[in-house]
Amino acid sequence: MTTTLITGGNRGLGFEIARRLIDAGQTVWIGARDAERGQAAADRLGARFVPLDVTDDGSVGAAAATIRAAAGHLDILINNAGILGDVTSPEEMTVAHLRPVFETNVFGTVRVTHAFLPLLRAAEAPSVINVTSGVGSFTLIHDPDRVESRYPLAAYGSSKVAVTMLTMQYARTIPDIRFNVVDPGQSATDFTGGLGHSVRDGSDAAVRIATLGDRTPTGTATDRDGVLPW
Repeated sequence: MTTTLITGGNRGLGFEIARRLIDAGQTVWIGARDAERGQAAADRLGARFVPLDVTDDGSVGAAAATIRAAAGHLDILINNAGILGDVTSPEEMTVAHLRPVFETNVFGTVRVTHAFLPLLRAAEAPSVINVTSGVGSFTLIHDPDRVESRYPLAAYGSSKVAVTMLTMQYARTIPDIRFNVVDPGQSATDFTGGLGHSVRDGSDAAVRIATLGDRTPTGTATDRDGVLPW
């Protein structure tokens, strides 16, 4: 049975991805900072819960040890945890606005990926799925017909550019693990203030990649409609 870890899996897109992968027969671990909310979400889903703060080395290491003891390997890692940060115009933006966004979205992705590489390598067809965003696409933010062009999210968008490039570099240099990024698009969650398409639609790209097994590609960037332009 496939064992999957989803960071930030206690609500929104992470919760919906977890629900669908459990329905597909996977054993899903939900990682979340808030133990009470994380355990409650896991109980509702029939998932397993592990405390995991992607900004803390000790928390990430403890989570890896917990899953190693329970499962011995990890088939799929979904780096979903992310924050929007302060919506500040580029003119007013300072390093203080950028730092927490990059700490979670970029450094958190690297921290978790690095810690779980040994467990991924213990699996037969390991896969890492990183959640990016179209607001980090140079093509989409210049297309007036796309919703991504309406939001000047300099901190969040630039963090997702970094996530996408890091994923491509992982894919180019670590051939024994598949690395891909997925864009959920503007999905109606607390994160977007309830704007956008359904959470199920937003989870489509991640669920598709996570259920391909040994047919999983590497080095791709997709949304629910196909290749994500960059």
